[in-house]
Amino acid sequence: MIIILTANVQKKITFVLVFLRENRVHMDNITQSQILHLIHREILPAIGCTEPAAVALATAKAVETLGKVPERTEVYLSANVLKNAMGVGIPGTGMVGLPIAIALGTVIADASYGLEVLKMLTPEIVAQAKEIVNGKSISVSLKEEVHKLYIEVICISGTDRVKVILAQQHTQFVYIEKNGTVELDIRSSVLESDGVCPEEDLLLSYDLVYRFATEMPLEEIRFICQTAELNREAARSSLAGSYGHSVGKTISGTYGRKYMGESVFTRMLTVTAAACDARMDGAMIPVMSNSGSGNQGIAATLPVISFAEDIRATEEQLIRTLVMSNLLVIYIKQSLGRLSALCGCVVAAIGASSGITYLMGGDRIQISYAIKNMIGNITGMICDGAKPSCALKVSSGVSTAMLSAMMAMEDKVVTAMEGIIDEDVDKTIANLTRIGSKGMETTDKMVLDIMTGK
Repeated sequence: MIIILTANVQKKITFVLVFLRENRVHMDNITQSQILHLIHREILPAIGCTEPAAVALATAKAVETLGKVPERTEVYLSANVLKNAMGVGIPGTGMVGLPIAIALGTVIADASYGLEVLKMLTPEIVAQAKEIVNGKSISVSLKEEVHKLYIEVICISGTDRVKVILAQQHTQFVYIEKNGTVELDIRSSVLESDGVCPEEDLLLSYDLVYRFATEMPLEEIRFICQTAELNREAARSSLAGSYGHSVGKTISGTYGRKYMGESVFTRMLTVTAAACDARMDGAMIPVMSNSGSGNQGIAATLPVISFAEDIRATEEQLIRTLVMSNLLVIYIKQSLGRLSALCGCVVAAIGASSGITYLMGGDRIQISYAIKNMIGNITGMICDGAKPSCALKVSSGVSTAMLSAMMAMEDKVVTAMEGIIDEDVDKTIANLTRIGSKGMETTDKMVLDIMTGK
């Protein structure tokens, strides 16, 4: 059958097609801007573990608002913040845990530094903070039935009293009150939401992540190289010293070379674990964090940087793989939440595996296979707080990332007949985040009970 169109009809069809094309481009530009905003917001430099840093930040804001050193400081924390801040080293102090972090925030009293609030430590500041700790003027308590990321600081001096609440994001103040006068209160819009992804954020998908990483003009995303530079330097600094359990140096050391050899794989493990060794031991070494976690930033970037260097990838390949890995982490965290019972290295290693597969020449389908292989393997790894042994978990995640990528390149994938894997990669990710955010809540409580009961 032959259809003959009149000139007028042809003109109308042409108009519609042009309109749709221009509208699509316009929408794509909006989407690109929203994704760029997400990346800039979620990938930030941080010194030390982000939970005690956030507690120090909230304290700094409270003392800054009070205008003087408090006689007493009361801190109330959600279970997940308490869990992540108990056993990790605090940069520049040689000490572990919350009291010294709170005391440092008290002395610094400047919230403008954000997650780099511990950046300007001096021996004098540390000495003053240790005096505050010894003075027993700080109390730390668990706050029940609040958002998973919740920090409340009350500073009291004479008749003056300040209350500051930071919640849902590591640098987001939702409430500030001084002597009964409320200076800020956005609790109703933040804390009463379901609390994972802010309503104004673009909801990502695997397709959006892949398209953005592979199609975005290079000049628009070149800034991601900053993550490579900062986290690579963190690994180098760590390997030059001795931190934590020295997981990175063990892999590259005598026994590592003897039993594992030196290869693309072991170099990848070495640099990633080394950066985590230093960060969890409280080294004054900044890293680029992802979604509020330095370890997630480390594990999402260093494996792909190391792999890219070994295969002599082009600058464009490195930039696009870093964007893919980091943006996939942001996507997963949108539904998982910033803090959960699921170890963050699982999420970061999924991002790394996608990036490694891309560098191996994998296409959109093979990268989705790598994601499914990851979720079919290490889902369920618990988070039992930030501490030096996190470097071991990061190493496990990187090992699985490499294996998953190799399988994907052979077109091997965990199928929808197995476990929590679905044919659709987005549904598979949703299954992972449901388990991590809801299914493991009882596990999370038990982990905290064990940690606080020792």
